[in-house]
Amino acid sequence: MKRNRWKSGILFLIDVFIVFVTCYIIYYWIPNGSSNQLNKFDFEVFLVHIIVIIISITLCLYVIKSYKNIWKYAEFNEYIKLMTGVICGFLLYSLINSFLFTNQTSVLFSVSSCAVSTLLMLLVRFLYKRYRIKLFNMAKTKLPLAIIGAGGAGALLYNEILYNPKTNYSVRCFIDDDIDKIGKKIRNVMVYGPINRFDEIIRKIPVSEVIIAIPSLNEQRKSEILETVSKSNVKVKFLPDLVSILQNGSNLLSSVREFKVEDLLGRKSVSFDETEINAYLSQKTIMVTGGGGSIGSELCRQIARSNPEHLIIVDNYENNAFDIQQELIAKYNNSLKLTVEIASVQDRDKIDFLFDKYRPDIIFHAAAHKHVPFMEECPDEAIKNNIFGTYHTVHAAHRYQAKKFVLISTDKAVNPTSMMGASKRVCEMIVQSMKEVSSTNYIAVRFGNVLGSNGSVIPLFKRQIEQGGPVTITDKRAYRYFMTISEAAQLVLRASSMDSQSVTYVLDMGQPVNILKLAENLIRLMGYIPYTEIPIEEIGIRQGEKLYEELLMHNDDLIKTENAKIFIEKHSAISQEEIEKILENLRKALETKDMKVIKNALIEAVPTFRKI
Repeated sequence: MKRNRWKSGILFLIDVFIVFVTCYIIYYWIPNGSSNQLNKFDFEVFLVHIIVIIISITLCLYVIKSYKNIWKYAEFNEYIKLMTGVICGFLLYSLINSFLFTNQTSVLFSVSSCAVSTLLMLLVRFLYKRYRIKLFNMAKTKLPLAIIGAGGAGALLYNEILYNPKTNYSVRCFIDDDIDKIGKKIRNVMVYGPINRFDEIIRKIPVSEVIIAIPSLNEQRKSEILETVSKSNVKVKFLPDLVSILQNGSNLLSSVREFKVEDLLGRKSVSFDETEINAYLSQKTIMVTGGGGSIGSELCRQIARSNPEHLIIVDNYENNAFDIQQELIAKYNNSLKLTVEIASVQDRDKIDFLFDKYRPDIIFHAAAHKHVPFMEECPDEAIKNNIFGTYHTVHAAHRYQAKKFVLISTDKAVNPTSMMGASKRVCEMIVQSMKEVSSTNYIAVRFGNVLGSNGSVIPLFKRQIEQGGPVTITDKRAYRYFMTISEAAQLVLRASSMDSQSVTYVLDMGQPVNILKLAENLIRLMGYIPYTEIPIEEIGIRQGEKLYEELLMHNDDLIKTENAKIFIEKHSAISQEEIEKILENLRKALETKDMKVIKNALIEAVPTFRKI
């Protein structure tokens, strides 16, 4: 505050000096400076006039609060206010001059003094602003930056960078597709374009980072721009939509975020109206098995928002269960009735005990072994945990008359090639076998790879890049479907609120993504050069993995639902007798403890299994 007053005081003295010198020169050099047509300069008369002029101008500038402006941030309005204040000050002086002074100055004196004083005061402020900008841009530590988007958001972002002494950026250029902007300047910074010439442009004007400042971009165009930008070794950041910025009450620069890998997926994140979800889950007793895992914990977070009567988390890994418990307690305290049970779904007696104790209305069954390579080596665990664990919870839900049972499935269950995928397909078959057998409504929800989940490819890639590589991919021809953890949880919850029985829900996940392309773009977007700075190694398809994941048994096996992003897969009915026969064969295979026998038994259990 004292520093600002000190600066305002200096500026005031400079203005006084400008007015004094200007009026002195004009009064002296204009023969008719006074109405008495003095033959020689009368300093005492001049001094009286100049004191009145300075007081008048100061009074007007004080009224419009001109000295409270921070001139290094000044824009058009601040300069107009200054001009208005000076002109009003001279008009006030002219009135006083006309009515009170005996020795009156001429109109020419007033007009000339006003014009020159105003110009000089504006010039001082403008030069000060240019000096601060020059000083700011001379900082050696500033990162050269390109802003994609020369519209309103890009210009506002540049202003914040320009006047923020703490920022580490120096804007070198704008890049835009608008032909009316290309070749012009924004505050002396050139606009280049179009965006698809990005690589060519930054070879001429090297930059270290680029911020995409076009909040109105749709997902497809954003993906296209990312594809273009990621071919150069620059770090990429985004400016989110302006509504989000206003809602969060933050400025543009602090709202700029690192890219998210889902920005590369080429589709908009799927979200569902929570009204029906909340209405369905409200005041229900809900059990989540595997509630400490990636999907399970996100389900718990979203269920907690729906005001359940009681949320029961079941998990056999106490550390994960503890983490989600503490998170929910910290957020909801006593407003959420929460219970954590450490138990394995393989333990039939314990599962029966928990169902008898809590009588859940809805069960979300997320407990499962999911890592393909591990289950290839340990197919017995895939059978015991995934298949028999599902069987135990499915029939416990039937015995204790739960309203709904929701199985979390995977695209790897479709025409499976792995033990994990085959085990999850049997889980789907168990759910399908309950149709018209139980009063409980059974459904399965199937989706692809989940970004950011434990063991998923993206965190692995990021960790490998941060360690200097190499980034390892199974096969450069491999494609995968991706979705976010939030999308996966919302899909499960939305499907649970639908009125269907013994069906498999499938999410429209857009086009699958090439793993090699994803790795290359990820390396570039983190500021490195693929193959040069970060090597990419192809390690080959592992046992049980596919080149192309599938979401459907057959392409035409889809039924539309009321939600455009959710479909029901048609499938053949399977009886309880068939399931019991499959499970009996699997029990006998487990008793042999021979992994080859166990694998063959699991393969025989799934007619759609594909050997590769």
